[in-house]
Amino acid sequence: MRWEGLTGRHEARLEDLSLGGCFVTTSSRMDLGEIVELEIRKASGDWLPLRGQVISYQPAVGFGVEFDSLTEEEEFTLREIMSG
Repeated sequence: MRWEGLTGRHEARLEDLSLGGCFVTTSSRMDLGEIVELEIRKASGDWLPLRGQVISYQPAVGFGVEFDSLTEEEEFTLREIMSG
């Protein structure tokens, strides 16, 4: 996965993906409340762009994101990714 925030664009590992959010494993520093842009790779190789807010941060481990309102298409695609 890729993500972009105030510190720039980064590659990271995605964990605990759900319709409500996810955890991003990264050593980059984050601020609670920061808005981040996420891109999750689909099985097809295309990217699913999402947007969310940082709701938790663990230094040198990563951060938790709560997704902003998902469209029906985003929700459908997330369900496909989670089941795959």
